[in-house]
Amino acid sequence: MRAPSKPRTPFASPDALRRGFSALARLGQGLSPRLRAGRVGEADDDAARVSLRGECRPGRVYLVGAGSGDVELLTLKAARLLAQADAVVYDRLVGEEVLALIPAGRERYYVGKASGHHSVPQDEIGALLVALAGQGKSVVRLKGGDPGVFGRMGEELAALAEAKVSAEIVPGITAASAACASMGIPLTDRAHAQQLRFVTAQLCREGGAPDWAALARRDETLVFYMGLAKVEAICAGLRGAGLPDDWPIMLVANASQPEQAALVGTLGDMPARLAETPLPSPCLIVVGSVVRMADWTPAPWPPAWASPLAHRGSSSCHARGASSRV
Repeated sequence: MRAPSKPRTPFASPDALRRGFSALARLGQGLSPRLRAGRVGEADDDAARVSLRGECRPGRVYLVGAGSGDVELLTLKAARLLAQADAVVYDRLVGEEVLALIPAGRERYYVGKASGHHSVPQDEIGALLVALAGQGKSVVRLKGGDPGVFGRMGEELAALAEAKVSAEIVPGITAASAACASMGIPLTDRAHAQQLRFVTAQLCREGGAPDWAALARRDETLVFYMGLAKVEAICAGLRGAGLPDDWPIMLVANASQPEQAALVGTLGDMPARLAETPLPSPCLIVVGSVVRMADWTPAPWPPAWASPLAHRGSSSCHARGASSRV
């Protein structure tokens, strides 16, 4: 088995830790007496407190979503499990502030994957989870975003089921939600998109392609994951299937994180925009008329708490980092 890895950085900055541990600040405090008695409608001088229940069970694997990278978007349950687990097996896209919630001395295993390079094969990850649980440890399998959205969770569940290891799934905020929220727009809207579709851009690889005719609809929002290298193919495929050249498209890299950057354009001009202003990976691609709402949203980037240095675009841009709009 792979030995426990060292943290990629010792700890996050003091400010990051203060934000990160805010999710754990009320652990064990329970509810106020009046709330415990069920009298939630009555006035109470005691502030209501969040009750975080339960504990990690030995021999169980928790498949936990770490969200989009912003530690404040981590669920309270995920934070509790990170504080309690004996071992944490984590991916490349898990933020450093989230990792800082793991207490010192707990086992950490880095099994991250990048495009074209897998540090640990998927079958070995499954075997590692089984082995750790078999040692009687409580295990958190920490995945960026939501573990059930293009996170290979099904393969890991199959490995655990074959070994008769119990598991629990804890959802997280997926990149699509974080990206659109960070740009101040919805994923769906009655006037723009009555449907929502998540698509893996890996289908755009040579020898395979999505059903472009089925995807080229004007009443839905398309979100392509893992598609930064496939932007030109996506734009060409949708245009060839009938969407107009001026149909809106948005690229968001590192959604909800300080280094977030975005490009907003059209199917006709996005490949050129991206060539002129490259974005880093991971990057999400959003296609649909909801993108037009970025022109007037009252909730653009940067938010009030962001550093002015994080916003390098022109005054008309919404995104942190390098940003361009139609």
